[in-house]
Amino acid sequence: MSAKTSTLKAKEKTAYKGSDMADEQELTAAGNEISASFLAAKERSEKTAEKLEKNPEAYTMLTGDRPTGRLHLGHYFGSIRERVAMQNKGVHTNVIIADYQVITDRDTTDNIQDNVLNLVLDYMAAGIDPAKTMIFTHSAVSAANQLMLPFLSLVTEAELHRNPTVKSEMESSGHALTGLLLTYPVHQACDILFCKANVVPIGKDNLPHVELTRTIARRFNERYAKKNPVFPEPAAILSEAPEIPGLDGRKMSKSYGNSIMLGATAAETAKLIKKSPTDSERMITFDPVNRPQVSALLTTAGLVTGRDPREIAEEIGNSGAGALKAYVIESVNAFLEPHRERRAELAQDMDTVRDILHEGNKRANAIANQTLEEVREAMGMVY
Repeated sequence: MSAKTSTLKAKEKTAYKGSDMADEQELTAAGNEISASFLAAKERSEKTAEKLEKNPEAYTMLTGDRPTGRLHLGHYFGSIRERVAMQNKGVHTNVIIADYQVITDRDTTDNIQDNVLNLVLDYMAAGIDPAKTMIFTHSAVSAANQLMLPFLSLVTEAELHRNPTVKSEMESSGHALTGLLLTYPVHQACDILFCKANVVPIGKDNLPHVELTRTIARRFNERYAKKNPVFPEPAAILSEAPEIPGLDGRKMSKSYGNSIMLGATAAETAKLIKKSPTDSERMITFDPVNRPQVSALLTTAGLVTGRDPREIAEEIGNSGAGALKAYVIESVNAFLEPHRERRAELAQDMDTVRDILHEGNKRANAIANQTLEEVREAMGMVY
């Protein structure tokens, strides 16, 4: 090898090393920024929760679900229970059924009518009261969707690509990145801000969406409405609910078939639990790391009974997986019985269920139209 070639290779090696170091430094800086952002959001969440307890009427909440299937126990303990509690405290509660967002990662809207109506049934059976909570659908509120145009002008393409939730959803869907999925966080900002929600209960995975919403609200006010701000900067209230495992130890998910649906019959629930996997060890112990499947059953039993999973494990002891499954079946069915009864009663009058959704859409449209007028006025676009 010539001295010249050797020198060139050494330079290339140094360049690659420098490039790697730069990438590493960039990743570290990004990680530090995310950590700092999370800590600030966590502190803001705690302060907001304290204030909300003292004066719930001062708060407007937006939360919701995509109608991709039936709701399960993970939804109930992860979010619905908290929605009902906040509603009953006096928080102005809005629940969006995000039907447009179904097509961010799907090529069809098959079953969407049934899915939407089943969501309303489960909401009401779980305690959501349409007299206190506005339930509405994305597609029915055109003025809220129209906010997308000015809001998109307030974010950069780089900011959209950086959103970690969008990245993970694209990877899990197996689809190419569509324009709708890329701008999904901006669409969520429209949902939150059209009703001027100032609190959004979420898990930490969805925090980037709320942080972007805060950015959009701040930029709009600074650019167009300095004297009379149009939008609040909503605070995320970070959920303290544990992640609910599915019956096989993985995350509870409709696509995995490991979920106990809120609307399932007692027989369907029993069948699902009976065929859930365990392991070969007879002694029942709570060990999520080494025995995820057994521990998932214990966690489920603990949630629906309010007991510590370790206590349940000690009680069952050497009686084995059969005894554990029998206990889980009995506990889950006892917990879901009132929900099932209420749901069946509501399902006898689907016209009323549709009327509730229609009324919610009507109320949401009135609010969205008013907000859009304020936006147009702030931008000097009222003619």
